[in-house]
Amino acid sequence: MKTSLKYIVVLVLLVGFVSCQKNSRPNYQYMPNMYEPVGYEAYQESDAFPDGVEALLPAEGTIPRGDFMPFEIENTIEGYEFAKANLTSPLDATQVDAAVAGPLYTIYCAICHGNKGAGDGTLAKKELIIPGSYADKDLTIGSIYHTIYYGKNSMGSYANQLSENERWQVAAFVKQLKADLDK
Repeated sequence: MKTSLKYIVVLVLLVGFVSCQKNSRPNYQYMPNMYEPVGYEAYQESDAFPDGVEALLPAEGTIPRGDFMPFEIENTIEGYEFAKANLTSPLDATQVDAAVAGPLYTIYCAICHGNKGAGDGTLAKKELIIPGSYADKDLTIGSIYHTIYYGKNSMGSYANQLSENERWQVAAFVKQLKADLDK
């Protein structure tokens, strides 16, 4: 009798568990705020804004995130020609630092253009890309910067990898490599 009672209790519990399971119904949410976030209005009425709802200036002494400035020249052939003819570097000769520009050139440019700009980089040797020598190109500091910013032909843009100052540093370095090749 005791054995059959145990079997009946186990059977009732098993039937109870199985009958309560319903796969079409979602499970319980123990912390619903983790699944259904509460959206807050960014500029809602608040005591934090004494003069009304407005965006506030950053706190004094804060550090900006990056030095991004939009490039005013378009990514077109006309924009390239305009940059080639008119764009000049904001850096003077004392601000150009080969110790900064050289490693950046090695990281981003030398794989295709080669260490001296002769177009003999690793990818060019494998004939995966043929950039050509800087000596064969009519380059100005403006055309170099425009190409670094937007890319040209099979070369992609490096605007996200290099800051504005770094782009000008690399452009000056490429201009110096071209001058060395033209000798």
